[in-house]
Amino acid sequence: MNKPRKPATAFSAVVFDAYGTLFDVHSVATLAETLFPGRGDALSQLWRQKQLEYSWLRAMSRRYKPFWEITRDALRFSCARLGLALNAEREASLMNQYASLSAFPENLQALRELKAAGLPLGILTNGNRDMIDVAVRSAGMTGLFDHLLSSDTVQTFKTMDTIYDLAPKAFGCPAREILFVSSNCWDAIGSRWYGFTSFWINRGGLPLDQLDTEPDHTGRVLTDVVALVRG
Repeated sequence: MNKPRKPATAFSAVVFDAYGTLFDVHSVATLAETLFPGRGDALSQLWRQKQLEYSWLRAMSRRYKPFWEITRDALRFSCARLGLALNAEREASLMNQYASLSAFPENLQALRELKAAGLPLGILTNGNRDMIDVAVRSAGMTGLFDHLLSSDTVQTFKTMDTIYDLAPKAFGCPAREILFVSSNCWDAIGSRWYGFTSFWINRGGLPLDQLDTEPDHTGRVLTDVVALVRG
């Protein structure tokens, strides 16, 4: 039997944020535009903003609620704030779309290349386990990840240490040996505060969040992670 390839890299594992990093949270805008002409992008942007705000507030207050339910709450608020008529049918359509968000175009090949290099891969997400299972399956990524690590396990959200703790425990290595990849600057910085080696996928060319530190590495797309690992 062939032994698994050992990774020729300084990292023991690569762990990814899910929403916004592997899966495009704004891919819901197309459906939103169909349902609410001229308001699709505004709805998508506010929906994401409130989803994150609710996760931070609940983490700080220790009032956990599954991320799927937070996502629905954020949708309802956003439609009310924008004056959009959200009936049960439209809500179901938008939530179903969120369950199977589009992956960014380069991601699948980049993940396959990292896997072929012998690196263990994981997802560490605010999403509850059912959400991430569906998203991974819908994106054709089944079998690429060694661990799918969910907020459900610890009932809190990033940037709390208890959720970041899941990765070193799962992979059996120090946090600094894990390359943590996120398209959310606050998450990349939070992961560095925790002790990971962090990589910010800055797809939008955004300014650095002013949090007195910065990610260890920055790129624009997931293939930049492959280039870093390969050296």
